[in-house]
Amino acid sequence: MLWLLVVIAAVGLFWLWWNAAKSKPHKPSPISTPQVVFSNAPVRVKTNAPLVSFAAGFPRPVQTVFEAQLALERQGISSGSLDGKIGSQTHAAIRAFQRQSELPITGELDAVTKTNLTLDAPPLASYTITSNDLARLQPVSKTWLGKSQQTALDYENILELVAEKSHAHPELIRRLNPNAGWSNVLAGTSVHVPDVAAEAPPSKAAFARISLAEKILEAFDTDSNLLVHFPCSIAQRVEKRPVGELHVAVVAPNPNYTFDPDLFPESPEAKEQPGVKLIIPPGPNNPVGTVWIGLDKPGYGMHGTPRPEDVGRTESHGCFRLANWNAERLLKIVWVGMPVYVEP
Repeated sequence: MLWLLVVIAAVGLFWLWWNAAKSKPHKPSPISTPQVVFSNAPVRVKTNAPLVSFAAGFPRPVQTVFEAQLALERQGISSGSLDGKIGSQTHAAIRAFQRQSELPITGELDAVTKTNLTLDAPPLASYTITSNDLARLQPVSKTWLGKSQQTALDYENILELVAEKSHAHPELIRRLNPNAGWSNVLAGTSVHVPDVAAEAPPSKAAFARISLAEKILEAFDTDSNLLVHFPCSIAQRVEKRPVGELHVAVVAPNPNYTFDPDLFPESPEAKEQPGVKLIIPPGPNNPVGTVWIGLDKPGYGMHGTPRPEDVGRTESHGCFRLANWNAERLLKIVWVGMPVYVEP
């Protein structure tokens, strides 16, 4: 009888332990946060407004403002420096695409536009900084005389170089590379950039059109199909804005620049040595950037700029400023004698 009581007691104790164990809250095993890897796969960047989505498969419709800007950029329809933000230049680029695609022209990244605007390849690529990249960096003098004495007006820092090569705003490059130490980047460092690789323009342009009101430069083929669309800066003073038919007179990649003191009377050089002109060496920080496309109106042309983020937002002495990469694309399709129609 004693052994039976012991068995009953043991069973009772086991039953009480089992129920107590089941009533305890379950503590899940720790789960590691997946690491974001930038590669050929589309990537979501951790920001308040994601730049890139996780969706796979290409081609596919764009999903974000950044993807729309990038898809347009690859087609030669520029919204300025890629920044992932909707603004006046992005609205204008969307309108150009909608007009080209015979869609309702809203200027908005609406559902119809997203469906028709496709991203044909992953949005991001890797760029490896080389020793040659670092070797070309040099500060740009603040004076015209100092600029004239430099070997080149090249990039001042590696962030500027990477941003311009990827047609992007420097802040976008920072957002894509939050752990990069831009003040001390070594050769061999790999960074993440928008993949702006684009096909060569299908043909030479037949003519270009500049809208002063919209601050837009566009070029078209012989059938009036849009080839390129770029934001541009125009003259600050209304009387310096030419209107009517002009023509391309000369094309010059990587040009130098002649400082004329008559155009900059406020400068120390003009005050100290009036009438003395200076030759400013080539480079992306040259006043006319990496391209000069002269027009048959003396002193006027379409050219690059050392400050691409300011294009269309600041004004010039009279010429039509473009981001260097857009000026370089335009250079490939213009020809001496090509008409350029400047409209109010």
